[in-house]
Amino acid sequence: MGIRVYRPYTPGVRQKTVSDFAEITTARPEKSLTRGFKRDKGRNNRGVITSRRRGGGHKRRYRIVDFRRSSKLNIPAKVATVEYDPNRNARIALLHYRDGEKRYIIHPRDLTPGTEIIASPDAPIEVGNALPLGKIPLGTSVHNVEITPGRGAQMVRAAGAMAQVVAKEGDMVTLKLPSGEVRLFRKECYATIGQVGNVEANNISLGKAGRNRWKGRRPKVRGSVMNPVDHPHGGGEGRAPIGRPGPVTPWGKPTLGYKTRKKKKLSDALIVRRRKKSSKRGRGGRQS
Repeated sequence: MGIRVYRPYTPGVRQKTVSDFAEITTARPEKSLTRGFKRDKGRNNRGVITSRRRGGGHKRRYRIVDFRRSSKLNIPAKVATVEYDPNRNARIALLHYRDGEKRYIIHPRDLTPGTEIIASPDAPIEVGNALPLGKIPLGTSVHNVEITPGRGAQMVRAAGAMAQVVAKEGDMVTLKLPSGEVRLFRKECYATIGQVGNVEANNISLGKAGRNRWKGRRPKVRGSVMNPVDHPHGGGEGRAPIGRPGPVTPWGKPTLGYKTRKKKKLSDALIVRRRKKSSKRGRGGRQS
């Protein structure tokens, strides 16, 4: 994948960059693996906004992606196409299984159409193959990692993401995750060999506010420019300070660095080393 830059023939194009979509092989999805879906626009089942700044955006069809590769054990599949998916920043690959079934998977980097892949405990260590973590050699890069055996992949699915197998002991395998966290997984959990494709996704510059609106992301307004009825930071004459020891949410809870993780979460026992702490203050965050 490469990044395409335009001449600044309009102000919105000056900072804009887009993917060159070089890996995409077809523009139309497999119809049997798509369905319509109504996005919730940040509302819950009562219509109350629970996630702010969501709504609008382009209409999409959902692509049904197979995250549970272990459901097609020992059945070879050929990569037919690599496609764009509007619902995620990774690409998806269409597989034609030998038994006639078609399924989408997250597209691993360097996996090309025509390649044959398989999910099996005895599969070779090649990009696109899925194996239990206990069968994967140390130092191997993996993605699409299951947390619970048989439930399907829940971790390391974003564009460019990969985890590394760093240790094995008993029934557990230790992975270093993209966040820097080192965590234990059951050796029966399946993972796919390789790195997720579209590695340049995080280097894309939107260039204008409208591209965020196309994605369904609405503007973010600072609390300090609101009225005091709308936000604890609001009010005052001119550019007034927030008037509190630290920043808070619109509902008065501490924020920007305040720990919200449960004190006795069960998965704490599986975390060997926490991810690196970073500050949310300022632009882009900084290491602290």
